[in-house]
Amino acid sequence: MGFLGFLGGPLGWVMDLIYQVVQSYGWAIILFTVLTRVVMLPFSIKQQKSTARMQAYQPMINEINKKWANDKQKQQEEMMRLQEEYGFSPTAGCLPMLLTMLVLFGVIDVVYKPLQHILRIPADLIEQARQAMGIANNYMTQNFMIANLQADPNAAGSIFSAEQIDKITSFNFRFLGIDLSQMPRFEFTPEALPLLIFPVLSVLTMFLSNIIATKMSGQEMTGAMKWMPWIMSLLFVTYSFQVPVAFSLYYTISNVLMILQTLFLKLVYDPEKMKQQVLDEIEEKKKAKKRKKQVAVTDDATGETVYKDVTEAELVKLRLARARALDEEKYKDERTVPLSALSDGKE
Repeated sequence: MGFLGFLGGPLGWVMDLIYQVVQSYGWAIILFTVLTRVVMLPFSIKQQKSTARMQAYQPMINEINKKWANDKQKQQEEMMRLQEEYGFSPTAGCLPMLLTMLVLFGVIDVVYKPLQHILRIPADLIEQARQAMGIANNYMTQNFMIANLQADPNAAGSIFSAEQIDKITSFNFRFLGIDLSQMPRFEFTPEALPLLIFPVLSVLTMFLSNIIATKMSGQEMTGAMKWMPWIMSLLFVTYSFQVPVAFSLYYTISNVLMILQTLFLKLVYDPEKMKQQVLDEIEEKKKAKKRKKQVAVTDDATGETVYKDVTEAELVKLRLARARALDEEKYKDERTVPLSALSDGKE
């Protein structure tokens, strides 16, 4: 998995701790999935809030895009002003999505390399054993090695210690009668059909999870964003048929937990109520900007100070005008430098 699977090591370590308690690869994956969802719950709540805020800001964003459609610089300036004045943050909900993706890739790396990540056998010994056993180096290498060693503990010669061989041969891959180390394949045989159960369930739960999440969020997505959750989910469903069945079990349980989490967050953090709160905040800030306040204004020519009632917007203009005047005064000499002073002395 390259650098995307860098979480394989720590995630495998956690899964190994769980396996030591339950002595079942399947139950270790299920409990591990529950644990990761609990850990990520605060981030999911933050994403829920960010989604609600985004809906509240959407009319203002649409107005800016429409009004300044032909002036990209002004459009960017207005978006920056929206962020500064109203607290809009377009990237606020990205972290939970990024963490979910990293965990997914980490789990894929774990199920690809159970010898290394779960059984904690050094990579150099695994490579020596692979060569001695004559197994091709691919995504299923370590799963094939485990299957061969469970069938014949002496298949790798004396490369592994007796303790390591015992860990490998006693590792329980089976869950509900299914060998989770196998890769699913589209074959309608008694041996292949059970391997399709979890990949099919991962597809069904993925669709159900996306439908419920879209309905519960109340967010209307358009264009490419409307299809993004489906495209990303389908990518991982594709992975389900290219990796051991263990990943499909993880993805299925993860989808089921996501459905339950969505329903829970709908009750606790109703998007519509949160959206209304944000709209109220925005309205209050707009009113505050219109409220007049008294400020002292000094006439540079006479030195006379007068008091004016101005709005926040008018105050900003006054400050900007004052800053420009001071800037003009400070650099006026530099702006009247003789042309000869800019010459390098050459004719």
